[in-house]
Amino acid sequence: MTYTLNDDSPLLKPFDSGVIHTPHRVFMAPLTRLRAESDGTPTDLQTEYYRQRAGAGLIITEATQSSASAGGAYMNTPGIHNDAQQAKWAEIAEAVHNEGGQIFVQTWHVGRVAHPDLPGGDPVAPSAIAADGKAHGPNGSVPLVTPRALETSEIPGIVDAFRTSARRAIDAGLDGVEIHGANGYLLHQFLGDDTNQRTDEYGGSPANRARIVIEIVKAVVDEIGADKVGIRLSPGHKANGMNESDTVPVHQELLRAIADIPLAYVHFLIEPTDPVLATLRPEITVPFLLNTGFAIESDFAQLEKLVADGTADAVIVGRWYISNPDLVERLKKGAELTEPNQATFYAPGAEGYTDYPSLETQNA
Repeated sequence: MTYTLNDDSPLLKPFDSGVIHTPHRVFMAPLTRLRAESDGTPTDLQTEYYRQRAGAGLIITEATQSSASAGGAYMNTPGIHNDAQQAKWAEIAEAVHNEGGQIFVQTWHVGRVAHPDLPGGDPVAPSAIAADGKAHGPNGSVPLVTPRALETSEIPGIVDAFRTSARRAIDAGLDGVEIHGANGYLLHQFLGDDTNQRTDEYGGSPANRARIVIEIVKAVVDEIGADKVGIRLSPGHKANGMNESDTVPVHQELLRAIADIPLAYVHFLIEPTDPVLATLRPEITVPFLLNTGFAIESDFAQLEKLVADGTADAVIVGRWYISNPDLVERLKKGAELTEPNQATFYAPGAEGYTDYPSLETQNA
């Protein structure tokens, strides 16, 4: 496949928001790739992977554990909650900066998608409702278990873990943090009326279900500054068993509660034709980043139009960055795009990870 971005393309206009200053608007999506050590420490391979993709302008990293008990959904996902992990993230940040890029780490808690068979697996959730799905760990594929409903007294600790992991990110030299409130993980589980049946101040009304996310945003902003903070949301997305019936009201409550906070951005994973986007877009008062789909290849003509008409301020691209580390340079030149090898998305090692050539090395 080829596609050419002309010099006057809206995707090639500079982007400036908070600490983010990039020469274009085609940013790299957070992509779980399962290349960390089993204890969550990032590896030299990950350093090289992100270094190669510094031309993305802004890299949003793979989802990263905010605490030792925040993971357990997949093997070999990174964390940013201890000194060893922080030190390796510092190496990644330096490598990306040396190539002229910027990098935000995406922090998460997987909630009910965790499994006891996996390292750190402590399945907790707003309510004791299991997700329909399987975990893939050392004992093969096993059904997800019914999570333990969090006690009200435990919630401040989860909020604080997002705060302290954000502090570690900045101390490591990363440019900022994206709070993962999407894709059926813990924060999305609190937002959903199907997954949150609590009767305390964190359940019931849309405002109550949004409360923990609002508290996390404010805690992280207080710790590192609003200009270094983004948030990812996926209104109505059915990932990991989500089936919320009132996605608009709960996301309206959330967006209105943070409207006066000058975040670096709000990031949605949603199809552009989804009427939920048209309803929620006016609620967003900061730069808006749009990822148009999950497990699909981006349509660059559509992405140009979305920025040109103001639907989005920048776009988030995933799969094409996996197999084209210099994606924007290829688009500028109309060069052939390399198709990604899906068999290596979650496999260990360099194959399908750091062995995709840039145009420079390909033509050498």
